[in-house]
Amino acid sequence: MDDTYNPPDEPVRVIYHDQHLLLVDKPSGLLSVPGKGEHLADCMITRAQRIFPEALLVHRLDRDTSGIMVFALTRHAQRALSLQFEERRTKKVYVARLWGELTPKTGTVDLPLTVDWPNRPLQHVNHETGRPAVTDWRVVRHEDGTTRVRLMPKTGRSHQLRVHMMSLGHPILGDPFYAKGPARDFPRLMLHAESLRFNHPDGDRGLSFSAPCPF
Repeated sequence: MDDTYNPPDEPVRVIYHDQHLLLVDKPSGLLSVPGKGEHLADCMITRAQRIFPEALLVHRLDRDTSGIMVFALTRHAQRALSLQFEERRTKKVYVARLWGELTPKTGTVDLPLTVDWPNRPLQHVNHETGRPAVTDWRVVRHEDGTTRVRLMPKTGRSHQLRVHMMSLGHPILGDPFYAKGPARDFPRLMLHAESLRFNHPDGDRGLSFSAPCPF
């Protein structure tokens, strides 16, 4: 894998904001939070904080995953939103393109995951030490030997969607970690956080936001 970090230079795409919340559409190739070293300082939260200095982290997306992220604009909102993620009360839907034609039309992967220590940050299935990880999938359509799917994770493990799809024999296209051969030969990871549902931290009303899939 090429570790050169060259994030896209584009303006922050704000989906929604109020006095408690900020939702943005993170581009593929941009870290959610700073990495180790000055060369990894550019990230979604620092870009957001240039516009909203009070922005606070709630959750992350992998560097190569695009799509919807929510930041809190108050400490109260950060606590309330973080608790919803921790207690799995949010609903996340991703769009992905997979290598090969996945069947049947719907299904669930229930495989525990843990870090693959000799090859970190890679994750792998481990039935002894892995943490529970569950992903529902729904096929949208087959496209020239690939499959467009919607993925609904029930848990939030690192690289969960990527490892679960690989475990089915259908890695996500363009995945620099888990795809091999022609499945890897795509300009980006074909994984996008399309929608997010949660309750507003002030008043608890249900909210749903989406970011259009760029591929």
